[in-house]
Amino acid sequence: MRTWLASAWSLGRRFAKGIAAAAFLALCSGAATPAQEAGGEAGLKVPDLSQVTFLGIDGHKLLLFGIVFCVFGLIFGLAIYSRLKGMPVHKSMLDISELIYETCKTYLLTQGKFLVFLWLFIAVVIVLYFGVLAPVHPTAVTLPIILVFSIVGMAGSYGVAWFGIRVNTFANSRTAFAALRGKPYPIYHTPLEAGMSIGMMLISVELLMMLFILLFIPGDYAGPCFIGFAIGESLGAAVLRIAGGIFTKIADIGSDLMKIVFKIKEDDARNPGVIADCTGDNAGDSVGPSADGFETYGVTGVALITFILLAVKDPRVQVQLLVWIFVMRIMMLVSSAGAYFINGFIAKTRYGNADKMNYEAPLTSLVWITSVVSIALTYVISYLIIPTLGVDATQWWKLATIISCGTLAGAVIPELVKAFTSTESRHVKEVVASAEEGGASLGILSGFVAGNFSAYYIGLAMVLLMSLGYLISTLDLGLLMLAPAVFAFGLVAFGFLGMGPVTIAVDSYGPVTDNAQSVYELSLIEQIPGIQGELKKAYNIDVNFERAKEMLEANDGAGNTFKATAKPVLIGTAVVGATTMIFSIIMALTHGLTENVNNLSLLHAPFVLGLITGGAMIYWFTGASTQAVTTGAYRAVEFIKANIHLEGAAAASIADSKKVVEICTKYAQKGMLNIFIAVFFATLSFAFVEPFFFIGYLFSIAIFGLYQAIFMANAGGAWDNAKKIVEVELKQKGTPLHDATVIGDTVGDPFKDTSSVALNPVIKFTTLFGLLAVELAVQLTASQGGNGLTHILAAAFFVVSFVFVYRSFYGMRIRGSAA
Repeated sequence: MRTWLASAWSLGRRFAKGIAAAAFLALCSGAATPAQEAGGEAGLKVPDLSQVTFLGIDGHKLLLFGIVFCVFGLIFGLAIYSRLKGMPVHKSMLDISELIYETCKTYLLTQGKFLVFLWLFIAVVIVLYFGVLAPVHPTAVTLPIILVFSIVGMAGSYGVAWFGIRVNTFANSRTAFAALRGKPYPIYHTPLEAGMSIGMMLISVELLMMLFILLFIPGDYAGPCFIGFAIGESLGAAVLRIAGGIFTKIADIGSDLMKIVFKIKEDDARNPGVIADCTGDNAGDSVGPSADGFETYGVTGVALITFILLAVKDPRVQVQLLVWIFVMRIMMLVSSAGAYFINGFIAKTRYGNADKMNYEAPLTSLVWITSVVSIALTYVISYLIIPTLGVDATQWWKLATIISCGTLAGAVIPELVKAFTSTESRHVKEVVASAEEGGASLGILSGFVAGNFSAYYIGLAMVLLMSLGYLISTLDLGLLMLAPAVFAFGLVAFGFLGMGPVTIAVDSYGPVTDNAQSVYELSLIEQIPGIQGELKKAYNIDVNFERAKEMLEANDGAGNTFKATAKPVLIGTAVVGATTMIFSIIMALTHGLTENVNNLSLLHAPFVLGLITGGAMIYWFTGASTQAVTTGAYRAVEFIKANIHLEGAAAASIADSKKVVEICTKYAQKGMLNIFIAVFFATLSFAFVEPFFFIGYLFSIAIFGLYQAIFMANAGGAWDNAKKIVEVELKQKGTPLHDATVIGDTVGDPFKDTSSVALNPVIKFTTLFGLLAVELAVQLTASQGGNGLTHILAAAFFVVSFVFVYRSFYGMRIRGSAA
């Protein structure tokens, strides 16, 4: 592993030096030519927030109160963290959860070093753009600060991911132990508490960082600091999401296939792949979503800030909109916390002493209560903060309605997802019925059907709600800004996230319920001598082990469903929000929509070619990430089959388990390196080809990525819960039907947890980084008096990208022996 990382470091350093040298020499050769007036990121000036009063308080002072709310959000998250840590748990289960945490820690430390290495690529471009091409003076002060905020953004994604695995590895053993009491409510409540802790912490930290930039960084370079921050958090999310997705599915497939090969039970302690699978549940389903969620909320906010500063000309209206946006972000914390307590009271009253419960029901009600509360507060806050926008006293309800379209989508889309992935879904039952007669083949085909139909319904739901936002934007919003429809789309994306902490909470529910099953089995608690008497004496528990296992399995089905519901919401924000970010590029290229607007049409060939190119990249990315899973899983299966000991051993050795973790980490990082460098240099190449080619490319990856991600996520969810129906409802473990659904689930693993989910940060990273890349190209062309050198660099960058595209398959192929 160290040798491989060292060679990767050396390779990356050479590429980074190559970019810097080529671009710097080119720029120096045109240094005598004045740079174009900054129309993009370097020209973003944040107005004085104190020039407008709200409720008798100037905007700057009002947002200072927001810091207090963020602190309360942090306290809320930490309080639940402390409560989880203090919950009762048997030592056998605690030891397993701590072993899982230690392996997660090793994984995250390795990823942290990898992130620092990849950040150097981004730093080179930031220095070239903000330090040479479009400097924000004095650069000796501003450039280091912009670089620091890119590190802060990356560290934020990394930090909340770390917090997420610590909370979840507390919760998994506590959930497993709670099942011993024989009541379903505690094993529902504990994972949800863990998720709310992560959600409140994540949103509070992200908002605190953005408030710091807005309130304490001088307005002349606060805009570039927001861009640096967003690029940093996007880099962190992309790496942790992609690498985590590869890791978790290598481990999951390696572990699951042993059930077929050796006819052993789920999470058999003798299987060396199970600990790696538990680590993967956290690496892929906790670390990745936490970093992804952090980045999603940050980047969507930065997109709206950028739009306001570029499209709104009146500084007072800019201030009104900026303050309104940030107060709405603070409202997310309040509405989510309030809805959580309301739903908690209802759920406890209804299920607190019940012997049976539908685990999905209180999670569904939580989403809907949060949606209703959030929409109500959206109108109240809008009326109080912007009763008159400019001179228009009607815009408050129009903007509130546009945001509410997105908030409604955040509740409607999960319902649509459940129609294709829930254990109660007719599509999922169709997968089971198909597999009963046709085995894995027909079961897999039925999963494809579910995924394709889901893309149709969810896509149209998004179009409908965006269309409503667009129609409202035509009601005189254009008198206040350019391109009001683009702002409306950005607000819809913002509304998607109106239930921020709750969206993260229900997404984080899944990895805890999945891990809880594994912790239960790995603890071997049923085999401990005198355990029933010990549990009665120490905890007053009359244990029924079979009932405990049944409840944990049923709860995992709900976890699978709600993991699936969050994915289209996050990918939807990436696509809808990307239109707002792309607008920033368009504003710079058209000098405020006054020139070259005709190039944004099918009559401009480069724009059309860019639209076609984006699809190619999305399908390559899907293949590359799946190939990394395939090769890694092959090596994991190879090792596990050679080292599993079913006779005379109660559990696999720690050394063998750690070896599987090492295999997963190795192939996750190899796959991630190929993907990152290919995406990075492709972005540079396509930006340097022609600016409007690049605009078409960005639109294309957003649209292709949206439907590819929805299809893959929901097909994978259908296969996953089809297996759960066979295990829990039909109780046919170990049968040919179970084998068929396990195979379907392993096909769905990289669909739902690797390729689909990683498209979200990849789209946003490409768009954000593309903001700088395309302006680098434009400035370079202007300084050289032509595009000859720009096209030479585009070709060189494409060659580098293509090398890593090639390596992503031919360098990752399964060979006779491990490389």
